[in-house]
Amino acid sequence: MSALFDFRSFVCVLLLTICTCTYIKQRAPSILSEKTGFRGLFWKFARIGERLSPWVSIALLGMAFSVVFQ
Repeated sequence: MSALFDFRSFVCVLLLTICTCTYIKQRAPSILSEKTGFRGLFWKFARIGERLSPWVSIALLGMAFSVVFQ
């Protein structure tokens, strides 16, 4: 089944995208400098990762436990 149709997989993909975009923005900020259009979506994911990092990390831990103990 596609990750977009299963809620658990969708949340996993969303969290991993947020973490990846945040990491890329820290390493090479010029890649995610555009704030509009399709690339602006990744800039917004990076902004969420920067501002809500404690909540994102708690969600990642919860996701990890749910994957391990499923």
